[in-house]
Formats: sequence, C-alpha cells, structure tokens
Amino acid sequence: MPKILIDPESTSLDHRYAIVKTKRTDRARYPEGCVTVVDDEATALSGAHAERGLHPALVYGPSSSSEGQRLYYLVRWLA
Repeated sequence: MPKILIDPESTSLDHRYAIVKTKRTDRARYPEGCVTVVDDEATALSGAHAERGLHPALVYGPSSSSEGQRLYYLVRWLA
C-alpha cells in the first residue's frame, strides 16, 4: 500500500469506515462512486458481501485527484 500523506489541518479529509464496491481489492485508491461511508466499523462489517463485491474498509479522504475525481485512499481492509 502507498504511504498516505495526512493533512492534520484539513477539515474535509479524515479516516472513515466504509463499504467499497469493487472486484479488485489490490488497488490503493477508489473513486467516490465506489465508496459508501458508514458510521462505524460494525456497520461496515455488517454491510460486507464479498460475492456482490462489497468489502468493509477503513479509508482516508475524500481527496481530489489531478483528473478532477474525488478519491478515497485505502488504509486497510476490515475483513
């Protein structure tokens, strides 16, 4: 996984629990449209469904990419 630069003064970037819809779990970042932010780790874990491509994760973001997309960086998979 890439090293994530964390901006301690940011008011929009933060660590968040999420459910990521993807078939590929080897990526370091995911577009905002693939990420559903949830309230806590338990909610992320309960929303997981690997057969449907739904994976619980801890992510950091959203961050703007050079292509104009909003991205979340994978911190770690929860399961």
